[in-house]
Amino acid sequence: MRLQIQRRSFLRSAAVALAAPALLSTLRNAQAATTLTLGHGAAPGNPRTVAAAKFAELVGQKTEGRVKINVAGAETLGSDSAMLTSLRTGALDFTANSQGATSALVPELSALGLPFLFATTEKAMSVLSGTIGRELDKRFEAIGIMPLDWWDNGVRHLTNSKRKVTTPAEVAGLKVRTPADPMTIDIFQALGASTEQIAFGELYIALQQGVVDGQENPLANIESSKLYEVNRFISLTAHKWESTPFLMSMIARARLGKDLEAVMAAAKEAGELQRSLSRDKATEVLTAFKGNAAVEVTEVDREAFVKATAPVADVWKQKPFGEFVAQVEAEARA
Repeated sequence: MRLQIQRRSFLRSAAVALAAPALLSTLRNAQAATTLTLGHGAAPGNPRTVAAAKFAELVGQKTEGRVKINVAGAETLGSDSAMLTSLRTGALDFTANSQGATSALVPELSALGLPFLFATTEKAMSVLSGTIGRELDKRFEAIGIMPLDWWDNGVRHLTNSKRKVTTPAEVAGLKVRTPADPMTIDIFQALGASTEQIAFGELYIALQQGVVDGQENPLANIESSKLYEVNRFISLTAHKWESTPFLMSMIARARLGKDLEAVMAAAKEAGELQRSLSRDKATEVLTAFKGNAAVEVTEVDREAFVKATAPVADVWKQKPFGEFVAQVEAEARA
C-alpha cells in the first residue's frame, strides 16, 4: 500500500513538474498583457458600438493577446466631453467620440461640418486622407491625442414633435437640441430655431417632457436611441455630414511599444466596418421609417435650406483659422 501511495505521489509531482513551464508561460503572458479602455456614447446596435467591439477583437488577435481592450459604451464613462478630458489625462485610452465635442479641443475640426459640404462619406474620407487629415493630425498631437481613424457619424437630419418641416420657414421658432458644437448651433440659428445643448444621454427625456421640440442626428442614432418615439416628424434635411473621430491618448500610445502598428491596423479595419455599417444602417432605417405609420418622413426644399445656411460658411471663414475652413471647403467642392 505504501509503495502505491508513493508511486501516485511521484506521478502527481511529475505531472506538476511537466505542466509547470506551460503554466508559468501562461502566467507570464497574463501578467504581460496591457489592458486598455475604449469609451463611446452610442447605444447597443449602433454601428459605432459594433465597430468598437470589433476593434477590441482585432487588437486581441493582432497582438496575440498582449493587448486587451475593454469597451464601455452608452456614456457609461460620461459624456463625450468628459471622455475627452479623461483621454488627455490618461484615465481613458481610446474614444470613438463626436465631432462637436472634439471641436472644442481642435476648433479646426468644425470645418468638416460646414452646411451641405459633403454629399457622401466617400468624399469626406477622400479629403481627410490628404493634407486636411495631416493638418488635423498635427493639431491633435499638440494636445496629447492621436487620431487613429475617421469613423462615419452619418448625414444629419432634423426631427421634431410639432410639425412637418419642408422649408426653412417651418424650422423658425422650434426649440432644437444640438450638441455643444458651434457649427451646428450656427446652422440652426441661421434657420431661425432656438438651440439648447443637452447631453445625448438625456435627450430622449428632454424631448418626451417638451424641454425641446426637436433635435438633429443621423438616422442610425435616431433609430438606436428610439428618438422617433417622441419626435414623429422626420425631415430629411441632410444639413451636414459629421465624422466620429476615433482617438487614442498619446499616453496609451507610449504603453503599446511594438504593438502600436497592430493597434493602428485594427483601428483601420474597424473603421472600414463602421463606415460600411453606417451606410447600410442609414438605408435600412430610412426604409423602416417610411413604412412606419407612427412617424412621418418628409423630403425638404434642399435649395432653400442651402441658401438659408450659406452665410454660416462666410462667418466661419472670418475666424482665426478661417484659412483652414476655406481650404476644407475648396477641397470638398473640388
